[in-house]
Parts: sequence; structure tokens; C-alpha cells
Amino acid sequence: MLHSDTSRPGGVESSVVDERSMVGSRDQWLHIYEQMLKIRIFEEHVNDLYKSAKMPGLAHLYSGEEAVAVGVCESLRRDDYITSTHRGHGHCLAKGASINRMFAELLGKEAGYCRGKGGSMHIADQDTGNLGANAIVAGSTAIATGAAMSSKMRGSDQIAVCFFGDGALGQGLLYESMNMASLWKLPVIYVCENNLYGEYTHFSETVAGEISARAKAFGMLTEEVDGQDVRMVYATTKRLVERARQGDGPAFLVCNTYRYYGHHVGDISRSYYRAKEEEQKWMTQRDPLTLLSDWLIEQQGADAAIFKQIEQQVRAEVEAGVEFALNAPYPELSEVDQDVYA
Repeated sequence: MLHSDTSRPGGVESSVVDERSMVGSRDQWLHIYEQMLKIRIFEEHVNDLYKSAKMPGLAHLYSGEEAVAVGVCESLRRDDYITSTHRGHGHCLAKGASINRMFAELLGKEAGYCRGKGGSMHIADQDTGNLGANAIVAGSTAIATGAAMSSKMRGSDQIAVCFFGDGALGQGLLYESMNMASLWKLPVIYVCENNLYGEYTHFSETVAGEISARAKAFGMLTEEVDGQDVRMVYATTKRLVERARQGDGPAFLVCNTYRYYGHHVGDISRSYYRAKEEEQKWMTQRDPLTLLSDWLIEQQGADAAIFKQIEQQVRAEVEAGVEFALNAPYPELSEVDQDVYA
């Protein structure tokens, strides 16, 4: 069934809307803009690598959803944990992953985070608290919950954030994990990235009732925000993070967002399940980069020229990462049975 803009761009306003202007300096928001742009340009090059047959396998692009990953991860410490999904490049970069090593992993090179064996859907970076992306829908929900349990048992004030899409709402593991987290008041935040489509199906055809009601059934604090507004995502997450560190238990955050491109890089013609007009409306009216840059110029006095400067710097960094990966060696054949546990 073709859906044409059946959900309002931007989703639901929450009680934190007035908090947005109270959090962060102009320099911090410029940094946040740079982080989102880095993800956007990184994904552009991933798509180019796929189309030029330089990248083995598929990738699921995060373009359009940058405000969620950056808004959430900017509220975390380096030693806090995250778990990611098959659409995880944005989470990895927002948590501090190296562009060089990420491109190397995508191209199957030895310098990659998993020495070229994991590929797009299995990047992990222990040094930045990234416990890994997971190709299994909802597969990382228990991992994040376990990390939060570990933190509580060790007396640490680390928290865990579990990213997942609306498709995970059909998986029992998510509910088992949330039940445990709520019972034991674990410091974990479940972030549902509702980009409206699970592969090629609108979420209204797969999710009965309200998404937030599912977490409320476990007695869990629940927030729903405009996932295109990075200021709103950051302000809300910051509050939930502080609450979790104080021992007040888990929370569930629904971020209404939109993926600009297909389910994966091979999903080029999407007209059979969503309208081109819908895509254009989100790209032109609800783009997270434009929303932030417009606010910085109009409300914070930022010079429009600085955004061109940031773009030049980011493009140079990303292009250098591509060259690094293209020139990096493949792992030796003798490694084929190393680091294989199942």
C-alpha cells in the first residue's frame, strides 16, 4: 500500500520545547551541526562506493535522521554505552568513531574496526563505549540492558542507550528487556527511531496502538519528540540521562524522524510504497541541518559563511577517509578463522 504523507513531518511536540534555547552555547551548536553534517557527507560517500562497486555488500543509509544520533550522543559521556542497529553509521560517528576505520571496515580492510570482517552492520568501538551495531532487528536491546545492569552492579554512574527502529516493536526481546530494566531500575534509555517505514511497510500497518503506550505499560517514563529538531532531542535526552545517573531508572524516547533514501542502498525506486512528494516535503521542510543552521543564523547571530567553511572541512576529512580505506591492505588469508566464535 502506498502511503503519501500520512504522518505529520516532525511528529509530536513535547513539554521540553521551551528547554531547547536554554541548553548549549553557540559554539556547541556549531559543533553539533558539524557532527550532523559529517554523518550526511559520510553516507553520501558510502552510497557512491556502493554504486561504483568498490564496497562489498549493502549499507543502510542514515541520511535524514542525523539529529537523533547526534542529539542523543552529545548528551553522553565517552564511557557511557550505546548499542546500534543495521542503520548504524550515524550512531557510530556521533559517539566518536574514526572515519578512516569506518570506511576501512566497509571496504573489508584490515584497518577496520572488525578488521574488515564485520562490514556495515557490525561496527563496534569499545574505546568510545559503542558496544556494536547489530543486523538482527532488536538484537541489541538485551545487550544495552545488560550493560546497564553491569553499570548498576559495579556502582558506576555509566548509562546505556539502546537505539532501535519502529520495526523492533514487533520483537519480544525488546519487551523482555524493558520489563527487566523497569523492575530493576536500570540506567538505560530506549531510543525508538520512528522513521515511518519498516523496510517497505508504513509503521501504521505493523504497530497497533500508540508506540509510547508500549513502554508506559512497564511503568516506564516515556517522551516523544520531533526527531528532526536536534535541539529538542538533545534537551530531552540530557534530562533523561541525568535522571538515569541519579538512579531513577530507565526511560523510553520516541524520536519521529525520516530516512531520505531507501531501506538500503539498492532500494532506489520507492514509489510503490511512499510518494516522492512525501520525500521532498521532509527534505525541504524538515531537514535537521537546515533547521539548526537557520536557527543559528536567525536567533544566535551566526555568520552564514561559517557553514560553508564547516562543509569544506568536513568534506576534506571524509574524502581523506575514503582514500585511506581504498589504499589500505586487506587482511591476510590466515586470519579467516581468527576472532570467530560461532
